[in-house]
Formats: sequence, C-alpha cells, structure tokens
Amino acid sequence: MKKTQVIVIGGGLAGLTAALHLCKNDIDVILVEKEGYPHHKVCGEYLSQEILTYLDWLKIDISSLNAPQINRMRYSSVSGKTINCDLEMGGIGVSRYSLDHLMYKKLKESGRHIIKTLVTRVDFKNDQFTVTTSNGEIITSEFVLGAFGKRSNLDKKLHRKFIQDQSGWLAVKAHYQTKPEFYPDDLVSLHNFNGGYCGLSKTELKTINVCYLATYESFKNYKNTDDYKAKVLMKNPHLKEFFNNAEMTFDKELSIAQVCFDKKSIIENHILMIGDSAGLIHPLCGNGMAMAIHSAKIASENIILFYEHKYKTRRDIERTYKSEWNYNFSSRIKAGRFLQKILLNTSLSNLSHSFLSKVPGILPMIIRKTHGKQVHV
Repeated sequence: MKKTQVIVIGGGLAGLTAALHLCKNDIDVILVEKEGYPHHKVCGEYLSQEILTYLDWLKIDISSLNAPQINRMRYSSVSGKTINCDLEMGGIGVSRYSLDHLMYKKLKESGRHIIKTLVTRVDFKNDQFTVTTSNGEIITSEFVLGAFGKRSNLDKKLHRKFIQDQSGWLAVKAHYQTKPEFYPDDLVSLHNFNGGYCGLSKTELKTINVCYLATYESFKNYKNTDDYKAKVLMKNPHLKEFFNNAEMTFDKELSIAQVCFDKKSIIENHILMIGDSAGLIHPLCGNGMAMAIHSAKIASENIILFYEHKYKTRRDIERTYKSEWNYNFSSRIKAGRFLQKILLNTSLSNLSHSFLSKVPGILPMIIRKTHGKQVHV
C-alpha cells in the first residue's frame, strides 16, 4: 500500500498540470494514467496564448516544440460563404502527442510517482481517500483530483448525473499532410456542415489537425466515417477542397462517442474535478486546452493553501474551488452552448453569417466571450 498527499487520476493536460504545480510546491503527488506516452488524443489542438505565461512558470518549454503561431480565423457556412478575422489573443497549434509528452517528461524528471494503470475504484471514508487500481494496488491520500476526461467508467461508479443520459455527439480526429502553400501556419478554420462543424489548424508535426464534431442523428445513416466525410462534410466546398488535396497521416481516424456537453458536478464525493471531468466547452470555441490547464491551476492552488494552513477544513477548499471554477469558466461554457445552437440551426446559421458579414467587428467580441484573460501565478 502506498500513501501520499494527493492522487491525480488521469494524465492528460489537466492531470499533468496539477501534478507539476503541486510538485513545484513540495506536495507529495502520485499520478495514475492508463496510457503510455506519447499518444494522440481527440482534440482541437489549438492552445490559447492566455495560458502560455503559466506554462512558462511551470518550466514547460513550449518553444522547444516549434509550434506554429496562429493569429487568424476563417469561418465558413455549409454553403461555403466565409468570414475572416484576426484573433485578438491568438494561440499556437500544438499536438497533444507532443505537449502531453513534454509535460510527462518534466514530471518524470521531478522524481514523482507516475503509475501506468487503470483506476477501478475510489472510496472516501474517515476523511481519507482509498484508490484501487486494476493491478490490485491500493493508494491512500488526503486529496484526489479527477482528471479522467470527457467520459469514464469512474463517472458511472460515482453515479454522476450526466453519465446516466445518452449523449448525441461523436468526435473524430486525424492529422493530414498537404502542400505548405495550401494551408498557412497562422490560420485556424472552422467549417460548418449539416449536423456539425470541423476545425482545421497546423501543428508542430508539420501536419494539419482535422477534428470534427457531429450529431449522432446526422451520422447514423452512413456506413462509416469515410462515407460520412464524402457525403456530408465535403458538401462544404472548403472541406471538399481540403480533403481532395490532403492525405491522412494516421493509419485510421481516432473517435470518441457519447461526448457530453451537459453541466457536470465540479466536486463529486469530495473529488475535485478538473479539465473535461469538470466541464466541457464546445470545440468550436477553441479554448478547451487552456481551460483544462487553468482548472488544474485553480485546484492545485487551493490544495496548497490548505497545506499552508490558510484553510482549516476540506469544506473551505471545496467551496472556494467551486466558486473560482464557476467564476472563470461557467459563462464561457454557456456562450459555447449558445453558439453551437446557432451553428447547428441552418436558418439561424445563415442569418448570423449574413449579419457578421455586414458587421465583422462582432466576431472578435464573440470569440472574446469564450476566452479568458492572461493567466498568471
């Protein structure tokens, strides 16, 4: 049996960030992650500039990845009408394959425990957590951070409300190569199609990340993703042009079913949820990666305050974390839900596109609603 101060379940962006932040403040941490590194994940792979100063504080050398700087956005309707704008804050195009691996190596250098296994059970009793893994290992701790992503078997075992309902969303991602002049480094594009939308952006791997979200209702009548791409996505002329001039570098696409954007509980059985486990913003907003990292920062800072005797009880931590999470993210997530409803309604989408074409200054204001300010320590 192992004993530690904090167990982090899940080694994605949120879990790795939390572990690094806590280690930097001499908190004893064990991170449990079922996958090895590096590996690809379904993700838009656009990282907002708002989080880069904080990553620098964590000693994560993003510049070593030579990720392209992105400062322009292009949006197209189903029919192919486009709107272009500069991104006020901008970001970088960086793959989860490289970024997660970079953070993992930094954590490994710290000498902290990283256990490659699956967590099967989390119990809380007498003010202590007991975590059981698939290999029979038992770890006890004072705190647990839940960073197990969009959907997990642990969500079922914790009887979380959102997991009880069927979700009608499918996410699909792959990397493509094309001629350098065909897709510029500094552009992120969002293309509507009937039943969803598709984002494209360059990565440090010299590939273009293509990630789309589709309703199950629009997908169910097609044999597979190739069929759906050819008969639905490629009705958008911009997507048709791209797919006709690009070659997939993955052996096969990655996909996630049952993607849920419903409201989630920030704290469950005293586990502080971070990243997608706490709440998922619609990918069209391009802010999911930064939000995951920022949420881990907030949770870590509150745990540190407890060990510095600034908080007296677990309840103090939970109350403050929930309040700070809502302050920073709830309005962004609501804005994302509102935007998605417009984009997936053909009449509203056409109407909004026409309006934005006439008043282009509105689009940067909308983007601002889904992003935060620079994150500092």
